[in-house]
Amino acid sequence: MDPASGGSFPAIKFLIDNPLILLFVVAAIGYPLGRVRIGGSSLGVAAVLFVGLAFGSLHPDLKLPEIVYVLGLALFVYTVGLSSGRSFFQSLMRDGARNNLLVAGILVCAAGFAMFLRDFLHLAPGIAAGMYSGSFTNTPALAGALETIKAMAPREELNRLLAEPVVGFSIAYPFGVIGVVVAISVLQKIWKTDYEKEAIDLHLFGGSHERLHVRSVEITHAFGEDETIRDLVKRYGWRIVFGRLKRDGQSILAYPSARLMPGDIVSVIGTREALDEITPQFGEKSREDIQYEESTFETRAIFVSNPEVTSRKLKELRLREDHGALITRIRRGDGDYIPHGSLKLEPGDLIRVLGPRERMPEVTAFFGDSYKAISEVDFVTFSVGLALGLLVGSVKIPLPGDVTFSLGFAGGPLVVALVLGAVGRSGRLVWSLPYGANMTLRQIGLVLFLAGIGTRAGYGFLSTFLKGGGISIFLAGAALTFLAAVAALWIGHRLLRIPMSILTGMVAGMFTQPAVLAYSLEQTGNDLPNVGYASVYPVATIAKILLVQTLLSATL
Repeated sequence: MDPASGGSFPAIKFLIDNPLILLFVVAAIGYPLGRVRIGGSSLGVAAVLFVGLAFGSLHPDLKLPEIVYVLGLALFVYTVGLSSGRSFFQSLMRDGARNNLLVAGILVCAAGFAMFLRDFLHLAPGIAAGMYSGSFTNTPALAGALETIKAMAPREELNRLLAEPVVGFSIAYPFGVIGVVVAISVLQKIWKTDYEKEAIDLHLFGGSHERLHVRSVEITHAFGEDETIRDLVKRYGWRIVFGRLKRDGQSILAYPSARLMPGDIVSVIGTREALDEITPQFGEKSREDIQYEESTFETRAIFVSNPEVTSRKLKELRLREDHGALITRIRRGDGDYIPHGSLKLEPGDLIRVLGPRERMPEVTAFFGDSYKAISEVDFVTFSVGLALGLLVGSVKIPLPGDVTFSLGFAGGPLVVALVLGAVGRSGRLVWSLPYGANMTLRQIGLVLFLAGIGTRAGYGFLSTFLKGGGISIFLAGAALTFLAAVAALWIGHRLLRIPMSILTGMVAGMFTQPAVLAYSLEQTGNDLPNVGYASVYPVATIAKILLVQTLLSATL
């Protein structure tokens, strides 16, 4: 029977003929499998990759079309970039040089170790170059190796030399994912990492995963006669916001321009830790709780759905001046944000607004409050942005050695999305997506990518692994992956004191591996790994393309 038909197994032939069914079978098995916890950890959505490898190993034609994983990868990195743009540039301004030097240093050392393994195991340079690319799960590096061979290899040996990097890549690639996941899982247990505490400490990158509380505080201390609430917050660096202020039995709003006087009772919103810190500075916790007190003011939860207010700084909205109201807190995803003048609202944010009861209908209309609207995607800006990213990714950039480099389907959309996510809007065009829509598209994209790359790599991995020398190549690649991941985590966390929430994303970016990023997001329970991933991804990609040429130097 013709092997291409699926041999004697009708089920395999059926899946070969119906790739969409294959896609959803792999996803349906992999997704719940990723939720199984072993030793306190789980693979998360990355399990879809390994189910795809298992299916793909059954037959050379049992694989999803290339467009599936290309589309999935583009969707995933584009949505990550949009949500991480502002945090990325904040991080780049603060720690970008340090983070990228760490990653570049690890990659250079790994290339030196790969050269040692090449000589020690007597591997062909093409195999070693492919093993290095596969160990760091970087297809552009593999493409760079192939381009170098095409440009410099003798014509009579071209086919043989072109096959070598592919063999090394396919053998090393699977552990290029597994090894990093294992390294993160082991070290976070050894170090007893508290991701929730890190999220609170790193509030400058986003929302706190500690819920916000309201406390009524009685002022017993006298502040400067001309000091306003705005002055006090700036002087002491308080991460709080004020709501109601009660003075002589009358309730008013605690605007930033208001002054606090002994005898006042003020409602303060912040984390429990922040409230405990500031209460003695004000006076004492009031026996009278004024937050639920009947008055002319009302607190209302409102969804941000009006595109005219999204991606604009709060101080630009003139909410107090035009509507006499205050935003007391912002909830985005699972994080609570303390509002401040430079914070920009995003579609889908749930805000708490305190204002005059008779003006709350106009405030609600101002922000939109349409759940339907925040469930939709503006496909004009989404398609334009993604198309622009793919266009940037296709641009050929010359590198030393007559090699060209392009950002590809991953780098192009990521770079463009980071810029658009930081910009937020261009005139009436809003680039950001509602939080829920972003997460849905991101998850769909990741499943498409993992299922596609898994089924396409499965058979090649199995067949090349079983050939002579396959085990030694696999073990060498596994050692390269695991040692690089452990070195980056140990140096980054223990020496440079980089929080694990960001460092695990940096390691995922060093390996340019969305599956590892997905695992990091599962472990941390917050979006901080996206910041680390985006901050080092471009440098990691370029460095690997350049370094892989050194592993080819022995023959070309």
